[in-house]
Amino acid sequence: MNIQNKDLNLLLLFKVLFEELNVTVAAERMALSQPALSHKLNKLRHEFADPLFVRSNRGLTATPKAIRLAPHVLALASQLEAFYQDSQSLDFLKQQRRFYLYSTDYIESLLLPPLLQLLLEQAPAVQLITRNTMGLLPRQELERGECDLAIAGFYTDLPQTLYQQQLYQEDFVVLLRRQHPLAGAPLTLQSYCQAQHIVTTLTGDLDGIVDKELAKLGLKRHVCAGISSFMAPPALVLHNDVLLTCLRSVAETAVTQHAGLQLLPCPLTLKPVQISQIWHSRCQDDLLHQWLRRQIATLCANRYNRATTAAIS
Repeated sequence: MNIQNKDLNLLLLFKVLFEELNVTVAAERMALSQPALSHKLNKLRHEFADPLFVRSNRGLTATPKAIRLAPHVLALASQLEAFYQDSQSLDFLKQQRRFYLYSTDYIESLLLPPLLQLLLEQAPAVQLITRNTMGLLPRQELERGECDLAIAGFYTDLPQTLYQQQLYQEDFVVLLRRQHPLAGAPLTLQSYCQAQHIVTTLTGDLDGIVDKELAKLGLKRHVCAGISSFMAPPALVLHNDVLLTCLRSVAETAVTQHAGLQLLPCPLTLKPVQISQIWHSRCQDDLLHQWLRRQIATLCANRYNRATTAAIS
């Protein structure tokens, strides 16, 4: 087939419509009026002999043919975008950009010190703005371009428009003060359940991973407080006879900072948490975005490897 009569710009239109599934947002992203976008959409439909995107209560819905075509069209459009980015020889590290990172205070405390140093040294025109993910996937913010990256360990059921990269995983331990009555002996499941607990809850729900696993065993613990932070609870543990079941790095940081704290193995079998970074498909081939994702992945891998080596030794 001769492509001379084909409008390759329609591939970009397909890509944007598939990613946004919203005519208004797609028109804004392509700097088109809605009538102009509708005209191009009609050409696109004629090109593929299918409606491709039809209106629904939430905006647009892709037809079965559009879903079949999507992987091929998205790949072609991304290759074209990458080609023109490379051909422009743009020094992307000199771009003036703002990156919005949604995460938690725990991730910020681990990641931001080395990441900010990298940005200041290699991409000084980039501004980094962090926001709390509040225990939820910021899906709308990612779709609207208000969030560039989301990093946490509780994102599930991602839509097709989002990418995910696992950064590292962490297991759970129990943090308590050295004066706690349970500090001098191995922690059993019975003594664990009989103790007072505090939890980190970003949504206000006190029924967390631990409680769901205990319920499977017909057991229950008593939670006396729920705190909307990962970094604040260790200070409460230092001055009260309570247990905090938390990620190992949180406990290790607390023990390093406070000699009056110690960590114990968790007597309950809990699945390790997978810490991942999430981004929208529109950012997949952006050179500066790719660079930032690589730096974050490298920093997390280096930290995890150091922690693993220290634990073994």
